[in-house]
Amino acid sequence: MHGMLDYPAGALLIAAPWIFGFADVGGAAVAVPIAVGALVILQSLITDYELSVADVLPLPAHLAMDVVAGAFLALSPVIFGFTDEGANAWIPHVVAGIALIGSGLMTRHHRETARRHAAPHAA
Repeated sequence: MHGMLDYPAGALLIAAPWIFGFADVGGAAVAVPIAVGALVILQSLITDYELSVADVLPLPAHLAMDVVAGAFLALSPVIFGFTDEGANAWIPHVVAGIALIGSGLMTRHHRETARRHAAPHAA
């Protein structure tokens, strides 16, 4: 389930400034969700779980990165000082950040299916 949510969540974060109407604020208000969204998609592509392209990043590391990225995203309005830019500029950061933290903490730390294996080579 986590893998199925990562890709749309990353895309939503990348598009958030335009969806929620804060693209004109600029700066960190726009850059942070785009960067976190790209990170979510990129790490999903290389995580050792069912919906990745390459099984490189261990799932527990992916989940820990989700928690850290979620905390950064949720706190970014305060860190970068755009809490006075209107609720549409900071609430999406806080809500998405809390969701990332929750998904990182509530996901099982192991795969549900066996890893892909290369076909045996003929001797």
